[in-house]
Amino acid sequence: MPIPEDVTGDEIDKDVRQELQSLPKTLAEDVARNLVMVARLIDEDPEGAYGYSKVALRLASRVAAVREAAGFAAYANQKYSEALAEFRAARRMTGSAELWPVMADCERGLGRPEKALDMAGAPEVHKLDKAGQVEMRLVAAGARRDMDQLDAAIVTLQSSELASNSIQPWTARLRYAYADALLAVGREDEAREWFAKAVEADRDGSTDASDRLAEMDGVEFVDALDEHEGEGDSADAKTADADAEAPEVPEAKAAEAEADDSADDDLVDDEGDDEVDTEGDEKRDKD
Repeated sequence: MPIPEDVTGDEIDKDVRQELQSLPKTLAEDVARNLVMVARLIDEDPEGAYGYSKVALRLASRVAAVREAAGFAAYANQKYSEALAEFRAARRMTGSAELWPVMADCERGLGRPEKALDMAGAPEVHKLDKAGQVEMRLVAAGARRDMDQLDAAIVTLQSSELASNSIQPWTARLRYAYADALLAVGREDEAREWFAKAVEADRDGSTDASDRLAEMDGVEFVDALDEHEGEGDSADAKTADADAEAPEVPEAKAAEAEADDSADDDLVDDEGDDEVDTEGDEKRDKD
């Protein structure tokens, strides 16, 4: 796959670059450039990121960072079985528990929320940093909701991180999940309060909390383009009404009668045709 000339490979994290030092220099550069493209595209163009990840995987499948990148690219494309396999491979290579929450979420994607809950109670969770533990809590709450255990999902999200007033990278998503869980059980006033708190913490637009809050307040967003199109439709309708109300003039009636006579003559000429061609009628896109 083509890579823009401005991508050198030096853009990758220094820890990943250090991993690639085990490869020949030219190969390391090629892998690095593909990994840069994965990171650049994964949010806006997941399919494109997936393509670059497959190239990097083909070039250096024994590098943990490559397996991890391939896992995230597959995850972004809801290829959960493939993602889980790549995450497991990366974990075997590094011995790190960092990927444990996303591995559990892959289990959810595969329709196995019970397995995700088992992972949420595993010893590996205690090896996670604070961000990882919050992520695991979010996954566990999602698994509860998958199993229609809505009240249990709310309890799962209740934590010191949720109650804290400090803004951390995970704060907006945690508050959003809590608000959504409250709304799912009909606790609308509390849900609105937590959506508002999520908006306060969402400095990079990682959630649609503002839209959800506006929706609860009854605010409707109108697309300006659609509005103009509606005006055009209204004008067309008015023109059509005016035409319908206009009286027919004699000349128009005479022309219409003449056209009807001609159509009758054509019908008579076609009555001898017994065969009808019907061939033209048969025709018939988240382990």
